[in-house]
Amino acid sequence: MQIIHVVGARPNFMKVAPVIRAVSAIKGIEQILVHTGQHYDHKMSEVFFHELDIPEPDINLEVGSASHAAQTAQIMIRFEEVVLKQKPDLVLVYGDVNSTVAAALVCSKLGTPVAHVEAGLRSNDRSMPEEINRLVTDQIADLLFTPSVDGDENLLHEGIKKDKIYMIGNVMIDTLVRLLPKAQHKLDTGALDSLVGNERYCLVTLHRPSNVDDPYVLKEIFIALNEISQNISVLFPIHPRTRERLQKLNLGPSHPGFKLENPLSYLDFLALQTRAAALITDSGGIQEETTYLGIPCLTIRNNTERPVTLTLGTNILIGQDMRQLKSEVTKILSGNCKKGTIPPLWEGKAGERIADVITKKYLR
Repeated sequence: MQIIHVVGARPNFMKVAPVIRAVSAIKGIEQILVHTGQHYDHKMSEVFFHELDIPEPDINLEVGSASHAAQTAQIMIRFEEVVLKQKPDLVLVYGDVNSTVAAALVCSKLGTPVAHVEAGLRSNDRSMPEEINRLVTDQIADLLFTPSVDGDENLLHEGIKKDKIYMIGNVMIDTLVRLLPKAQHKLDTGALDSLVGNERYCLVTLHRPSNVDDPYVLKEIFIALNEISQNISVLFPIHPRTRERLQKLNLGPSHPGFKLENPLSYLDFLALQTRAAALITDSGGIQEETTYLGIPCLTIRNNTERPVTLTLGTNILIGQDMRQLKSEVTKILSGNCKKGTIPPLWEGKAGERIADVITKKYLR
């Protein structure tokens, strides 16, 4: 049996790693890793492959950045050639990036079975390109691996047959659980002292266009972060694109407690998460990681496709209300922060459950 895994962006690496590891224990399965090149930084990718202990991609489609339509089209054209040549028995796609829907569409047209890892997530906001990718992928996938009960419920509500749906847990948490000791070692050895020392801090990530592409919104967020940094250190590993936008707006830290840093590796960022007083973010994956770690998470979005992080976890939706953001940070600093629990099956064995389903469906 031959399986192709399709990845296209950094979060996909964290999701594919535990699945490759679990499937490699099954005799008779050949695995091929295809990187579409949707997001690609050679230096950062090398770090990811090393840290996550996954092989270099067997095939890189080298699509690169483009508009949503152009990028999706190029991935489809180039990935179709791979499927026709390799003739895989199953293709696994991950998350909600353009690579995911593009590969799923190719497989659907060619009659190649496709499985969606992290299926069923919904923000119910169709202005988000990721929501369209999720909706389309789930309708045409043959196997749907969900991370939580709400994923199952969403798929059933949309008419997906129950026998296609498997709640297997969260593959991102598999990676976190496996690498947490290494991250802790970085803290114990002082490898990150130059960033945070022994001080309390809030850790920030922002990347969504609704927050960083609108000059007014970005300015308001930045003013709020500057104010927060007067009471607690703020550490912001910032993407070069966002840094460039700040420079055009003539915005910069106005307090020594506010630090802009270059993007961090997965292990470094995970280590910093474990010690943070809070995360301020617009990332989906960080909402999940903070829920597992029990760290307060303040999400600068009006909605989330991961509602379990709100109902069971430590996540609070802030929208773009900077007064609420500052108020919630004040509560956290006073010890009045939201407590959470770890959702079912988020214990580090999701990859093994996926491997078990594949074995039962295709090898018995």
